[in-house]
Amino acid sequence: MLLLWPCMWSTALASGSSITNEIASAATLSSTTTSFASLSSIAGDPKLLVLFATGSFLMRGAGCTINDMWDAKYDKQVSRTATRPLASGALSYKQATAFLGLQLTGGLGVLLSFPQEHLKYCFLLGTASLPLVGVYPLMKRYTNWPQLVLGMTFNWGALMGWAATHGSLDVYDGLSVVLPLYGGGVAWTLVYDTLYAHQDKQDDAKLGLKSTALYFAENTKPILFGFSTLATGSWMAAGYNVGYVEPYYYLGCGAAGAHLFWQVATADLDNPKNLAERFKSNMSVGAIMFASCVAGNMGIFL
Repeated sequence: MLLLWPCMWSTALASGSSITNEIASAATLSSTTTSFASLSSIAGDPKLLVLFATGSFLMRGAGCTINDMWDAKYDKQVSRTATRPLASGALSYKQATAFLGLQLTGGLGVLLSFPQEHLKYCFLLGTASLPLVGVYPLMKRYTNWPQLVLGMTFNWGALMGWAATHGSLDVYDGLSVVLPLYGGGVAWTLVYDTLYAHQDKQDDAKLGLKSTALYFAENTKPILFGFSTLATGSWMAAGYNVGYVEPYYYLGCGAAGAHLFWQVATADLDNPKNLAERFKSNMSVGAIMFASCVAGNMGIFL
């Protein structure tokens, strides 16, 4: 779901931009009626949401497979990951490669199911994310910021939702919406995955691997409070650029931000169980943000 939420946010915001611009340009009764008909897709195009849900499931699985293929020799030496199929020997690399091929083929099938009039643009934009998917597992060997690369990968859907809805990121000044949405998502990922990485910091240090958890060290909480603030502000900027006037969307962003602050404030950086609970709670952050987008769209009609 962490991969899916940005897709859903972007699709809902794209729907909001359509409604806002229809109402702003309405000059006749028929055009106003068309705007109110948009209530049926106030959460975004239902077909696109189903496609994104399917594609996110497949591509998240593909990312996990790639990660396990790159990291098997390290996973064997980390208590939390030693039982993974490749690390434990339950699965061979040949079997993993075949499984990855099936996952990527399924993902391609989903991508080719996007609206035909938007297909070329979406195909190019979607395939542009594949280098990030491939190199992310290697980043912990070379940079202190692998969580940044993960954020750039996981939040690509913030671009895809708008493109799939409108056919381009330029429509309705889409870049002014999707770039802060994407940036906020990256900051969000830095928060939850840094907390997650603290679970493995001792093993990572022994193996010579890098992470923001090790890099931030005793400064982790102040830095993550900063990223939480950045995420919240960026999400609010995205809604402002859609044209939301009523407070509903912004209140939701504030609630999501408060959840992030709670995670950081209550995290015990030396307690894996506590950290795993904080990580899993980000399902709530994603859901709050999606509800905020829907509430923002409903607010247009009030």
